[in-house]
Parts: sequence; C-alpha cells; structure tokens
Amino acid sequence: MRIGELATVVGVTTRTVRHYHHLGLLPEPERRANGYRDYTLRHAVVLARIRRLTELGLGLAEVRDVLADDAGKDLAEVLTELDEDLARQEAALRDRRARLRALLETEGGLTAEGPVSPELASLFREMPDVSGSPMAAKDREMLALIETTADPEERARFMELFSGVTGAPGGMERALDAYALLDALVDAAPDDPRVDEAARALAACLPAGLLPDDIAVDQDHSFLRAFYADFAPAQAEAIRRTMRIVVEGGRS
Repeated sequence: MRIGELATVVGVTTRTVRHYHHLGLLPEPERRANGYRDYTLRHAVVLARIRRLTELGLGLAEVRDVLADDAGKDLAEVLTELDEDLARQEAALRDRRARLRALLETEGGLTAEGPVSPELASLFREMPDVSGSPMAAKDREMLALIETTADPEERARFMELFSGVTGAPGGMERALDAYALLDALVDAAPDDPRVDEAARALAACLPAGLLPDDIAVDQDHSFLRAFYADFAPAQAEAIRRTMRIVVEGGRS
C-alpha cells in the first residue's frame, strides 16, 4: 500500500502517518525500487491501534509505552491511570460549572471587571455609582486584581476591610469626593497643590491595616512602578502620598 492508501484505510491523514514515523510510533516500511514506501497489513494494524489508543485519550508518550515490547506498564495499567485522570477532570469540570452557576445566579456577579466572586460583586453593589469616573473604574479593577492574586485568607481580610469602609457612615460620600479629586488631576503636574488634598481625601477612604507597615511606597519595586505608571503623573503622586499617609498612620 502507498501512504495515502494506508491513511484512507485507517481513517487518518498522511500527515499523521508521517508524524508517527517521526516519533517512532509506526515503523518505517521498506521502499520499492521507485522510492515509494510499501506499507503492509501489519502497518495498518499498528496504525489502527494507535488511533484507538489516542481516541481513548492517551498521549503519544503513553501510546509508545503501550506499543513498546519493554514497556514498564501494561495496557490495563495505562488505561487505569487514564480513567483516574478523566475522573479528576470530571470533578474539576463539575466544580467549574458550579462556580459558573453561582455567578449567573448572583445579582451583580457579571460586572465590567468580571467575572468576580459573589463577595466582590456584593461589595461593588455597595460602592457608589460613578460610571463616568475613570478613577472609580481603576479602583474596581484593582480590587478584582487583589481578589484574583491574593491567597484565600488575605482575600477574605481585604473583603472585610473594604466592606467596613463602604458601610461606614459617610463612607460613600468620602469615596465620591476622592474619585472626583483624583479625576481632576488627570492633566495636572505632580506638584499641583490639589495633589495633597486628593491624597488626604483618598487616605480617609482606606481602611486601617490595609497596607503593611514595612511596605516601600516609592518606585523601587517592579509592581509599584507598573502600578504608578498606569496613572497620570499627578494622580500617581497623589496615590503615593496616600500610601505614605496610610502607612505612617498605621505606625503611630
């Protein structure tokens, strides 16, 4: 048989046959005098077995183990491991679907920053509606980033801290004032006198204990450099001063 005929008989492509040759899964046949490969029925049997094994979900390295005469694992052992792996995948899929259902069933779970957890969605609902404020949008993005990257214990701590701020008397009004002051700095210089006012207003909105006492607020940290660079110069300076106020207040 020619390579195209073999591929047609087994139901694969000629490219697949050549790939299996390259990996050593399918032995190279003898060649005719004209240089064409001459495939036998034995090649078709092996190729069909490779196809059945890959359709079961085995990787090509596992297929090689099954086909090799000196394989350390027999077929039953390989298929048992595959079944266990599929069971783990099924459990992971069930968990993902449960989380998706929770998001779809939770009011506010699908946000512009989403998907976010029901806890963060609830916090967003408590925050003031400032859809026209770029600074408010960045604030929500940062909260979503914290939720994604923090470990569960730290994430719970952040959610508790910020929930306390939004629920405090006058908390919403202070947040609105801070957003407005920061938005107004978009075209200002870092030494604009409004920078201090915005920093103090923002610091008044942040919960005590938010930042560790030993945090470096200047630009010698790669994440902080990227963080400050996401804002206009005067806004970045206001946020830097805010962090200093919060850290110094935590030390006093």
